[in-house]
Amino acid sequence: MFVNRFEGSETRGMTDPLPVPEHDVVVVGGGAAALSGALALGRSLRSVLVLDAGEPRNAPAAHAHNYLGREGVPPRELLAIGRAEVEQYGVEVVAARVAEVRRDGDPDSPDPHGTGFTVATEDGRTVRARRVLVATGLVDVLPDVPGLAARWGRDVLHCPYCHGWEVRGQRVVVLATGPMATHQALLFGQLTEHVVVVVADPAAHPAEADLERLAARGIAVLDDPPLEVLTTDDALSGVRLASGELLACDAVVVSPRVEAQAGFLAPLGLGAEPFAPGGVELGTALPADPMGATAVPGLWAAGNVTDPMAQVIASAAAGLRVGAMINADLVEEETRAAVAARRALA
Repeated sequence: MFVNRFEGSETRGMTDPLPVPEHDVVVVGGGAAALSGALALGRSLRSVLVLDAGEPRNAPAAHAHNYLGREGVPPRELLAIGRAEVEQYGVEVVAARVAEVRRDGDPDSPDPHGTGFTVATEDGRTVRARRVLVATGLVDVLPDVPGLAARWGRDVLHCPYCHGWEVRGQRVVVLATGPMATHQALLFGQLTEHVVVVVADPAAHPAEADLERLAARGIAVLDDPPLEVLTTDDALSGVRLASGELLACDAVVVSPRVEAQAGFLAPLGLGAEPFAPGGVELGTALPADPMGATAVPGLWAAGNVTDPMAQVIASAAAGLRVGAMINADLVEEETRAAVAARRALA
């Protein structure tokens, strides 16, 4: 019997432990992918628990963009709307950080799904699940430049589709710390004529062919590393360079390293692997097939944890797709059990 509640694992007495709650699906994460997956499952009459650590990747941003029907919505408002929507369908959302996920039963069982999973939180609670959906997103590791992190998501940016309109026509500095600098400079160059590339790491200096491309678009390249990002009246005002020059600007563009949040899956022998689109390593991601299935049967993934380049609307779409796949997987398992029971009675 599946119960829609989440309780601690402490005992009432030495011989009377509290039962460990059990659900069809536990969703780890509370962002767009997690809530979209939970919505699909809740509408399919599944018992679903969402464990949300409350740290969405886009929390520093004032608005989320390119989400049709919700253009410009504040990120936390979007999530609040999502939580209210999933709760309409009996989905429970609990504030908790997951410490580990373990397989129940015999790992050598002929049943590829074993007997499900036990999910433990950092505050000592446990819950069992037949399936687990991982949608924990990623962490952006920023270049180590003083003053940069404090402006992240405000006027220190990374994506022209997320933030480009807001800095159109303004002065933009692109910090070259990796292989994406030329690509970013050209894209932001579509939005403003005032783009300068500052080489922060000699290893990331644009190649000769890229220097020609940048020059053709009127984008200068400075071999003068950044020392700090400066603000005036709570707004970014410039970048101080190693030469002592103050390069005035309204926004700084960086390419952070992306790190999937998947350490809690170590007991399953599953973890993040290098994320290298086109052979260029940009960080790590949790491997999953196009439908969200991982190498561990019964454990699925959606959103930025497995696709770091997905914007909010794409993460939501992935969560919906994977939620539907999990429900179909459960239906198949239940149907096999029903057929076996019917044959046993024949």
